[in-house]
Amino acid sequence: MSDATEINEPTERLEATQSFLQRAGKMLIGGQWVDSASGKKFKTINPATGDQLAEVAEGDKEDVNRAVAAARGAFENPAWRNMMPTDRERLIRRFIALIEDNIDELSELETLDCGKPIGASRYVDLPLTIDTLYYYAGFSTKLEGDVLPHGCSYTPEDRYFAYTQREPVGVVGMIIPWNFPLLLLSMKLGPALATGCTCVIKPAEDTPLSTLRLAELAQEAGLPDGVINVVPGYGETAGAAIANHPDVDKCAFTGSTEVGKSIVNAASGNLKRLSLELGGKAPNLVLEDADIEAAIAGATMAIYTNQGEICCAGSRLYVHRSIFDQVIEGIVDNASKTKVGPGLNPASEMGPLINQAQLDRVCNYVDGGRSEGAEILVGGGQKSGKGFFYEPTVMVNTKPDMRVVKEEIFGPVLTAMPFDSLDDVIKDANDTIYGLSAGIWTRDVSKAHQVAAQLNAGTVWVNCFHIFDVTQPFGGYKQSGWGREWGRSAVEHYTEVKSVCIKM
Repeated sequence: MSDATEINEPTERLEATQSFLQRAGKMLIGGQWVDSASGKKFKTINPATGDQLAEVAEGDKEDVNRAVAAARGAFENPAWRNMMPTDRERLIRRFIALIEDNIDELSELETLDCGKPIGASRYVDLPLTIDTLYYYAGFSTKLEGDVLPHGCSYTPEDRYFAYTQREPVGVVGMIIPWNFPLLLLSMKLGPALATGCTCVIKPAEDTPLSTLRLAELAQEAGLPDGVINVVPGYGETAGAAIANHPDVDKCAFTGSTEVGKSIVNAASGNLKRLSLELGGKAPNLVLEDADIEAAIAGATMAIYTNQGEICCAGSRLYVHRSIFDQVIEGIVDNASKTKVGPGLNPASEMGPLINQAQLDRVCNYVDGGRSEGAEILVGGGQKSGKGFFYEPTVMVNTKPDMRVVKEEIFGPVLTAMPFDSLDDVIKDANDTIYGLSAGIWTRDVSKAHQVAAQLNAGTVWVNCFHIFDVTQPFGGYKQSGWGREWGRSAVEHYTEVKSVCIKM
């Protein structure tokens, strides 16, 4: 494997990026770029170097109060509330066009802030962000109700006309994680704007920059003041204030299961609507009849995509015993050849972890697995030099009760186990508190359907992994969350259904 210190970060950045880093110090509330009420700021750090990128306003409860008031005012304003659906769609599409015009800058900000390779930002995250917003823009004109056959009459002469209509749920608090800042924001922002909601967005403290730049583009597109508000800050202050706020009608959160549970408790005050996309520990099953080369490539991609900092990572690999050694040898070879380095260098295939705390977390999990008897075939340590780099790692001789097998590591660490019986591996795959995603590798279509039906996961990939499309609902079973993002079903989370009955 190439040493991270041998792959250097380009010193030249886009002029637009440099300009934005100089003005990124304020938050957006009610159409105005303002300092935090406390005057505090925090530093955002380049994980590839550990150096400061920018200083950003640190929001807390008072700033959230101001932002929620601005969002409520915008929601009640006829300029937004009564906008014609076709005009709303045009406005959102104008916003999307500006994102497309500035895609290189947004991609660079994303990579600088969260570390991922620039190719992933430019050719995966941003295009999928744009596709998501385009998809939901069309729902502005498709929020349809139903005319209902009214079968109840209290007297023979009574006649009633009944129908339903969808209305926006109101002010939506959006709490965004650091691993896919713009993409995961778009999955909430798209349906919210299309249905006529207004937003208070708290980006992760590690990655606020691309969200703040997106908010500038929303203003340039002409979205009314207060429709989009951005309050950077920490989860225990700004995030908690959003979850607790009595005038927030819905909270959309992506992040850890632990934090998700705290949001559930905080939201109980006004019983606000919740959608939660939480943690995962995805099983990836390679059956005896699988295409071995395809399974090796797919299993490698399933765990090392985005440095393993992805909730649906294929982190638990189960391979039929007859082909176990061959598959593991292929994955180890791929891992050993992976180029680890700063995301802005086009040669890098895997970037740094997000921060020192996450690097320490991954180190502790791997060290713990080693002490419990696991064998490390490749990787197993952080890279030397600057930045928060960790080696692609493969662990074998792992057991179901080990923490590295049971708990979400959120890093480039694969635990691999052989199996003999299909019934046993399905049982092991489902033996988790999570249920976000799973993978199956087999040439037998009938077996693929059979196994997919028995896996407790919101998404099951067959002979592929990490294949995403805005039309496909994404979310989890069990403690992987509530509700679904993407697809038609996501619109339901941002609307209320009103039933109207008229006596004729």
